[in-house]
Amino acid sequence: MIVVSDTTPILSLVKLGRLDLLQALYGKVMLPEAVYHELVSNPAFVEEAKQVIASAFLTTVSVKNKSSVELLRKVSGLDAGESEAMILYEEQNAELLLMDERKGRTVAKKLDIAYIGTVGILMFAYDKQLLRASDVEECLDRLLRYDIRLGKNLCNKVLNYVGLKSKF
Repeated sequence: MIVVSDTTPILSLVKLGRLDLLQALYGKVMLPEAVYHELVSNPAFVEEAKQVIASAFLTTVSVKNKSSVELLRKVSGLDAGESEAMILYEEQNAELLLMDERKGRTVAKKLDIAYIGTVGILMFAYDKQLLRASDVEECLDRLLRYDIRLGKNLCNKVLNYVGLKSKF
């Protein structure tokens, strides 16, 4: 399966200490250069950058059609990472895009790009028995503590999905 990722799902999973889930679920994940740069050059994420650099299953790939990236940025208002991720998805005939930002997901939907976010990855990991219900709950709690934007309604739906009671 060919999977391309934007920045936030990678960063969120690193913060959770569960970047390993991507390798277990997908084997290899492609990062466009702009996403890789966002992940490793931000001085606020030095420890996270070390994990990204050390993860051999994350491969950096150059987008061939830079003019398409710029056009997508202009018409959609997306940042470089999101735009490169969508163009790389198309260029690589990928099957899945990892993306959390609402605006990016809206554009992906219009372009018929299959996507999943961090919460969806946690649910998929639960389905594959890589996480227990209590692990999913802990991950949601930690994402909220890290000020990752998650709706409480969504968190409750996920808790119910894994067999736990709503708590948010």
